[in-house]
Amino acid sequence: MKKNELVAAIAAKENCTKKDADKALNLVLDAITDALVAGEKVSITGFGTFEVRERASKKCINPHTREEMTTKPCKVLAFKAGKTMKDAINPKK
Repeated sequence: MKKNELVAAIAAKENCTKKDADKALNLVLDAITDALVAGEKVSITGFGTFEVRERASKKCINPHTREEMTTKPCKVLAFKAGKTMKDAINPKK
């Protein structure tokens, strides 16, 4: 699902305009982004948790030159699905 499809789904469920749904979605995404940039963890009960993790540097080999190199440490975004989301994806039989 792309963003415009998500906006249309929100507008249909809430019986509002696509413009209002787009504005609401952008506000939510901006708030999540701002919190992650500030180093905070974002937990949405039933949906999941977003957090920024540090990835350490490591040694690796360039497959083309067989030269050993070291990657730079970096930050990566991590998402862990909540129980409600896991249960929705994998319903119990």
